[in-house]
Amino acid sequence: MTDSETKLSIKEWAIDDRPREKMMLRGEEALTNAELLAILIGSGNAEKSAVELMRDILNDCGNKLSRLSRMTIEDLMKYKGIGEAKAITIKAAAEIGRRRAMEKASELECLNSSDKVYEYMRPRMQDLYREEFWILLLNNNSRLIMPKRISTGGLTETSVDLRLILKEAIMANATALIAVHNHPSGSLRPSTDDIRLTARIKEACRIMNIQMLDHIIVTDGSYYSFADEGKL
Repeated sequence: MTDSETKLSIKEWAIDDRPREKMMLRGEEALTNAELLAILIGSGNAEKSAVELMRDILNDCGNKLSRLSRMTIEDLMKYKGIGEAKAITIKAAAEIGRRRAMEKASELECLNSSDKVYEYMRPRMQDLYREEFWILLLNNNSRLIMPKRISTGGLTETSVDLRLILKEAIMANATALIAVHNHPSGSLRPSTDDIRLTARIKEACRIMNIQMLDHIIVTDGSYYSFADEGKL
């Protein structure tokens, strides 16, 4: 066995360098993201340990787990030492994290502020590649009746069907709604289409006696609220 091959298995590391043993001795909070991910994949390649391999992948993601979550199985398999099984394991872990965040967000029954709306929608939108447009249908007390995805893809006036928005609101007996869409680019600045679409939705809701409370743009790290900014 060559020196490089000794890096293949976590079991062959010094005890202090083994992520599993480190977790047992010091707790999971003591581990870096790379060490936690190394536990999942178990081994690296002939040149790099599992921790080193995951550190390289994270570096390519700007050390952001959100960007790692956006990687496809095919993207991950481009790295030497990451086969299909390991790539699937990483994606499964990312999905578990997303679902945990969604469980917490679902406990927010009353969406009476922009930060609560962001907390509710962020797990659903933060890892998306494309723009999605949603409406949150509410009752008189700003309690959520149901969320509804309206469209996927580029957000323009033609891609969002106002008739569908109103139909969903009426069928749910909603008295108010909040529009939400994401910017995968990370930009919080509303586009001309965003502004124009907001005005059209508000007018359509007014005609049907449905209150449009806000339109929120979601990114991974923050949000923009038309209502908070006095633009609604």
